[in-house]
Amino acid sequence: MDPHPASAEESLPPPQPTTTADDASPPCCSNCGGPATATATATATATATATSLPPTWSEISPPPNYRPIRYPAINQPPPPPNAPSSSPRPPPPESPPVAPPHHFHTPSKKIHSPDDIRRFHDSFAAHNFLGFVAALSESIRGRKISDPCHLSHTVASIVSLLQTLLAWVDEIPPAPLTSRYGNLAYRDWHARLLHNADSLMLQFLPEDDLRSATVEIVPYFTDSFGNDSRIDYGTGHETNFAAWLYCLARLGLVKEEDYQAVVSRVFVKYLELMRKLQSVYSLEPAGSHGVWGLDDYHFLPFIFGSSQLIDHKYMKPKSIHNQDILDSFSNEYMYLSCIAFVKKVKKGLFAEHSPMLDDISGVPTWNKVNSGMLKMYKAEVLEKVPIMQHFLFGSLIKW
Repeated sequence: MDPHPASAEESLPPPQPTTTADDASPPCCSNCGGPATATATATATATATATSLPPTWSEISPPPNYRPIRYPAINQPPPPPNAPSSSPRPPPPESPPVAPPHHFHTPSKKIHSPDDIRRFHDSFAAHNFLGFVAALSESIRGRKISDPCHLSHTVASIVSLLQTLLAWVDEIPPAPLTSRYGNLAYRDWHARLLHNADSLMLQFLPEDDLRSATVEIVPYFTDSFGNDSRIDYGTGHETNFAAWLYCLARLGLVKEEDYQAVVSRVFVKYLELMRKLQSVYSLEPAGSHGVWGLDDYHFLPFIFGSSQLIDHKYMKPKSIHNQDILDSFSNEYMYLSCIAFVKKVKKGLFAEHSPMLDDISGVPTWNKVNSGMLKMYKAEVLEKVPIMQHFLFGSLIKW
C-alpha cells in the first residue's frame, strides 16, 4: 500500500465554471420537496444551458473518475466474481422468540479481544441482531415519520416512558458548567433513571412470568442513555437501546407489525430525548472520530433515515445541501433531521466539519446509501472492540 495516499485535491474532478446567484437552485415545493414551478421561458433557457455546458459535479455525482478518499465503504468497486459478500445477511422474517420456561439472569460483558469479536459475528445472536436492525430499516422504507402505523399497547407504553424521561430533564436543571463537556447534573438524572428502571419496565411487561425479565432487560435499558461516570454518550449506548428493543422482540412484546412504529414513534422519541440530554447536560461524544466520523453521537438514524428516502421522487442524497429542503422536511425524515442538527451544532463549511457525510451526498441513490450504512454499522460499530467490549450477553442475546 502506498504510504503517501493521494491528497484530496488530486482526487477531485476538474473545477467547474463558477455559478452566479442566477444559477442557484430554485426553492423546493413545501409539499413534495420537488423544485418550485418555473415559467416556460425559464425552463427552455435552463434546457438550452444544460445542453451547452459540461455536466457539473452534482449532475454526475459521483463523477466517473471519483474515488472516495476518506472512507471506502460507500462507492467501493464491485467485488470480483465468486467473492464473499460483505453485506449483511438477509434478515430473518422476525426475531426468534424465546420459549418458556424462561431462565433470565443478569447479562454480562464477554468481548475483550478481536477473537471475541470474530466469535460473536459467527454466532446466530449477531446474525439475528443485525437482521433485526435491517428489518427495522426495511419497515420504514419510503415512509414519513407522520405516516399512520399500527400502535400496540407495548409501543405506546414505551413512547410514554420516554416522554417521562424527557420531563425529568426539565425537572433537573443543569449545574453551572466548569468545562466544555460533562455537566454534573446529568448524574442526578441518571441516578433517577437507575432508581426507577424496574417500575418503568413493569408499565408494559404482562403480569406473568415475563415480569422476572427485568433482571435481564433493565441493564440494556439503563445503559442506553450514556455513562454517568464519564458523562458521555456514543454509538455503543445507542446499540444498547437497539439491543433492548431486540430483547422485547424476542420476548414477543414487540411484533413484526410493530416495527414501523418502533422506528417512527419509539426511536424518534429516543432521538429527541438524546439530543436534549446532549445539549442540556453537555454529554461528551464517546469514542468520537472527530471530523472523520459519521456523527459524534449517532448511527442508526442514518440507516433508518436513508431507508425512508429510498425511491423518493425529488429528494436525492445531494439534496442535503439544499437548506430549503432541510427546513421543510427534517421533521419527516430522520436523515435530513440528523443533517440539520449537525449543521446547527457545528460551525464552518459542511465539507470541512463533516467530510464523510459530504462524501456520501455524492452517492447517486438512497438505496446505495442505505446498504452502505448497514455495512458501515457492522464494520464501524459491531466489529469494534472499544465499543463492543461494553455489550452485554444473557439468555436473550446469548454468547
